[in-house]
Amino acid sequence: MTVKPEWLRVKAPQWERVGRVKEILRDLALNTVCEEASCPNIGECFNHGTATFLIMGPACTRACPYCDIDFEKKPKPLDPTEPDRLAEAVRRMRLNHVVITSVNRDDLSDGGASQFVECIDAIRQVSPGTTIEVLIPDLCGNWQALALILNAQPEVLNHNTETVPRLYRRVRPQGNYDRSLELLKRARQLAPCVYTKSGIMVGLGETDEEVRQVMRDLRSVDCDILTIGQYLQPSQNHLSVQQFVPPEQFDAWQKLGETIGFLQVVSSPLTRSSYHAEQVRSLMEQNPRSKP
Repeated sequence: MTVKPEWLRVKAPQWERVGRVKEILRDLALNTVCEEASCPNIGECFNHGTATFLIMGPACTRACPYCDIDFEKKPKPLDPTEPDRLAEAVRRMRLNHVVITSVNRDDLSDGGASQFVECIDAIRQVSPGTTIEVLIPDLCGNWQALALILNAQPEVLNHNTETVPRLYRRVRPQGNYDRSLELLKRARQLAPCVYTKSGIMVGLGETDEEVRQVMRDLRSVDCDILTIGQYLQPSQNHLSVQQFVPPEQFDAWQKLGETIGFLQVVSSPLTRSSYHAEQVRSLMEQNPRSKP
């Protein structure tokens, strides 16, 4: 793998705080995308007492060549105790904002939507003040499943476009760019009060103009929040990095995003979809939306 530049180096975490979070996760038998996807920010996030919970996993029914999560064609059945265990973790960690994501579960008729709803409801019971962000798969275009999740009223619905359309066949072969845009469009129509969010990786061979076009496409479906981060190769078995994008390019994308109307743009080499996700609470205060 290519040697990382200086700007991609991360600070060593304070292992005492990291250990506390890991202890809670192990005690409650929960998975996090921080660990399963080898996120470079795991130390910083665990130091802050935060984590992005990975439900219905840890195995995924899709084998995207950029992702470090394990692939299984027929994963285990859903665990009915998972929502309560997740809610208990939120309570113990005293989270103001929680991110819940999942593997793709194409083996399920609703793509796992009902499990998202159970998790949202369980958290509301024990920690009603916690804002909830769900980072969902494309649900194979099942819009009834999408409506089910939105009816549970998470504050933020996130779905990543991941890359530019030209690279989908190589990067996200079981995904569909237009379907991802349609999901975000329908989310806005079904639940105008919910903030929508998406993210992309760069450094996979895309051009600056292609990134700009994705940004314009996302604004065309009224997406509120955008994250842009550098792709990092998890192992030699994954897609290789084509370019390490310099920090000033991320700054330029952030300025463009703010100009064309995103409420928030988080763009830096180390940005990941749920990096500093708790900042959405201040965004909600500045741009309030009334629930029905």
